[in-house]
Amino acid sequence: MTANLTIEPHGSTLINCFDNNPAESLKEAKSFTAITVTKRVLCDIEMFAIGAFSPLNGFTGKKDYESIVEKMQLANGLIWPIPITLQVNKETYEKVKSQSKIALKDESGEIVAILNLKEIYQPDLKKEAELVYKTTDLSHPAVKNIFEGGEYYLAGDIKVLKSTYDEFPEYNLGCKKTREIFKEKGWNQIVAFQTRNPVHRAHEYLLKVALETVDGLMLHPTMGETKGDDIPANIRMKCYHEILDKYFPKNRTLLCIMPASMRYGGPREAILHAIIRKNYGCTHFIVGRDHAGVGNYYGTYDAQKIFSEFKPNELGITLLFFEHSFFCKVCNEMASFKTCPHDASNHMILSGTKVREMLRNGEIPPVEFTRPEIAKILIESMRSKVPL
Repeated sequence: MTANLTIEPHGSTLINCFDNNPAESLKEAKSFTAITVTKRVLCDIEMFAIGAFSPLNGFTGKKDYESIVEKMQLANGLIWPIPITLQVNKETYEKVKSQSKIALKDESGEIVAILNLKEIYQPDLKKEAELVYKTTDLSHPAVKNIFEGGEYYLAGDIKVLKSTYDEFPEYNLGCKKTREIFKEKGWNQIVAFQTRNPVHRAHEYLLKVALETVDGLMLHPTMGETKGDDIPANIRMKCYHEILDKYFPKNRTLLCIMPASMRYGGPREAILHAIIRKNYGCTHFIVGRDHAGVGNYYGTYDAQKIFSEFKPNELGITLLFFEHSFFCKVCNEMASFKTCPHDASNHMILSGTKVREMLRNGEIPPVEFTRPEIAKILIESMRSKVPL
C-alpha cells in the first residue's frame, strides 16, 4: 500500500450546505418570495449541498464572478474556472430586488433551498461566453443558456432543505461519504474518471493503466442534465455495473455518481471537474482528449494543455493525461500511440458519438470497441425505443 496521501478539499474546508433544521427552515421559507429554478440549477444546488463545489457556499457574487471570468480564480486568488450563477430575467428581478431571503422551488413547486440574497448584478454575458466558453455561438449549450437566461445574476449563500437530485440515491454518496469509504478501504491514492458515456474498450484500457499506479478507481459519471443525444442515465448505469462487475477487481473500484449538469465548457470545465474530484477525496484525475467538449469549439487536447497555465501542484491533485487509445488489428489488443508499433491503417478508433450514431442506424458496434455485454444493453435500449 502506498504512503498516506490524504488530499485536502479545495480551499482546505469541505462545505456542507444542507440545513441543520430543515423542518423549521421550511416553515419560515413559506413566507419568503419564491422563484422556480431550472433542473440545471437544481443540480448546482445539490453540488453545493454535498460539498462538491467547496469552498463555494452559494451562487457567485460580482467580485468573484469578474475574477473567475478574467483570471480563472476567485477574488482571493484560489483557482476556480467557471462561475456558478443563478440567472433571472427582468420580471423575476423586480419580484426579488427588495428581498433579503428567497425560497427556491423545484418544478413541482416544492421549496428545496433558501438563498440569502447578498447581491444582484448585471453580468457581461458576451464577455463570459467569449472567455469561459470560447464562443458566442448559440449552438453551444452553455452559451445558449446564459444568453437566454436573463439579464441579472442573484448571489448569496444557500441553505439546502432537501436533496434536489433523486435518481440513484444509493450512488449519490457526496464528498464526506466517499472520503470515509476511501479510509475504510485503506485507499490512499484514488483515481477518478469522468464520463457521460458508457465505458467502452478504450476507456477500459486507460482505466486499467491508471489502476497500475493507484490503490482504487472511482468511476464517477455525470448524471445531471446532458445534451439530448447523450445516452440516458438509467441505460448508462446498467452499462457501468456490467463493466465493473465483469472486468474490474471489485475490491479496487467504487461507482459514485456526480449529480452535476454538463456545461460542455471544454478546458475550463476540465479544471472544474478536477477540483470537484479533489473535493470527493480523489488524489488523481484522468483528463482525456476533448474533455467536456462539444462540437468543434475546442482543440483535441486543449483540455490537457490548459493545466500548463498553473504552477506545479497549484491545483493540488495529480493529473493523468491520456491520448486516445484504440484497438490494433495486428496486436489484437487495445493500445495507444505511445505503445503501438503499427501505423494508423491498423488502428480501429470509434468515438462515443460514432457509437450513438451506429445504434440509431441499427448497427451493432464492433466487439473491438464495445464489450458484448455493453453492446447488448445498448441494443436492447434502442429496440425498446429509449432515445439515444
